[in-house]
Amino acid sequence: MIIDSHCHLDFACFSDDLDALLKRCQAVGVSEFLVPSTTAASWSQVQALGQQYRCCKIALGLHPYFLESFTASALPLLEQQLSAQPVVALGEIGLDKWPGMPDYGLQIEVFCAQLAMADRLQLPVILHTRKSEDDVLKYLRQQGFKWGGIVHAFNGSLQQAKRFIEMGFVLGIGGTVTYPRANKARQVLQALADEEFVLETDAPDMPLSGYQGQTNTPERLPLVAQEVATLRSQSLEHVAEQTSKNLLRVMPNWHKV
Repeated sequence: MIIDSHCHLDFACFSDDLDALLKRCQAVGVSEFLVPSTTAASWSQVQALGQQYRCCKIALGLHPYFLESFTASALPLLEQQLSAQPVVALGEIGLDKWPGMPDYGLQIEVFCAQLAMADRLQLPVILHTRKSEDDVLKYLRQQGFKWGGIVHAFNGSLQQAKRFIEMGFVLGIGGTVTYPRANKARQVLQALADEEFVLETDAPDMPLSGYQGQTNTPERLPLVAQEVATLRSQSLEHVAEQTSKNLLRVMPNWHKV
């Protein structure tokens, strides 16, 4: 069985078919799912998902992509929500330097506030680090953050990967490695130790090679796992078992919520 360590099953594109989708996932060996939130408005839906489906574990946070709608009241409300219902992590949080993103200063302010919150609550975090790996590492060091977590959709260098790993993080590996042209991502994956990564789809985003233009779903996680196994000259069973162990190690509340 494989665990999808990052998928947005609360998104509207899944609302009409979620029961059937989860059954199809189980049929292909995808047993559990980590669903991180993105905005304050999404927290209640993510929480409801976690209450309705035991296979769905949840995280709450404020994603940098959506900070145009940010208000200062969201931070104390987030801490209240995190204390009210058990979660496995605080996330998805981080920094994003992609063109057109919200003000970077605001991103840093909200990210650091959420790191401090995770530290107070002793929670791991799910990191978004698009074109910002060095900055995220800097703020993790400055805050002395020690609860680890997952670097979602990691696409940095091997040197950056090792720095995150030294701080207690594992790297999220998804559909990017299924593209033959993704040389850097594939080479980093091949250089990692077995204990240093987890599998994810980022559904409905990050389509796999051959599925461009289609809504991504956790049903395709076995295809990611098979590509990882091929690139690392390992068995699919080994990759599935080891990445599940890795996820449970960095998310110690997994079986408590």
